[in-house]
Amino acid sequence: MIRALPASFYARDVLEVAPALLGARLVRNLDGVEIVGIIIEVEAYRGEEDLACHARAGRTPRTAVMYGPPGRAYVYFTYGMHWMLNAVCMDADFPAAVLLRAIWPLNGLEIIAARRGGVDAAHWTDGPAKLCRALGIDRALNGCDLTDPSGELWIEPGQSVPADQIRTTPRIGIGSVPEPWKSLPWRFTYSENR
Repeated sequence: MIRALPASFYARDVLEVAPALLGARLVRNLDGVEIVGIIIEVEAYRGEEDLACHARAGRTPRTAVMYGPPGRAYVYFTYGMHWMLNAVCMDADFPAAVLLRAIWPLNGLEIIAARRGGVDAAHWTDGPAKLCRALGIDRALNGCDLTDPSGELWIEPGQSVPADQIRTTPRIGIGSVPEPWKSLPWRFTYSENR
């Protein structure tokens, strides 16, 4: 039985991979317990020419993972307080990644509730930083192989989302980025999400 999406899934244009990740299952093995959620919101970032992409400044210690093989986790720290999880896509040496913005939790709800102390369940994982906090994702997982189900973090095939249920919008939180990058419809959401 296939338990993780293969590297070949990610070795495609990031604009194909991003909507294809909707409905897939993000799995985090945290202290022997699998926390699972359906991916319901993502954003695509594509190459050094994309002025919203971290790779716009070229290869740096921070972005090196984006230039690596497809199917790796690119985990970065932002605003001095938040971790963000991305799946590296396309060919090695071409920096592209899909930011996982939200999941619908299925398993490990007790752990998520404890990690999100006092937050209403509807808001446990409805943002990229919230998702990482709920699943205990941080720098230690930067570069991990998302195609390895024996690891601590991977993505499994899930339900197929019909194209008519996928909504596209501009990416969020990039207000200072110039056009056309600011308005590209590279954010994908599953419109039937719960």
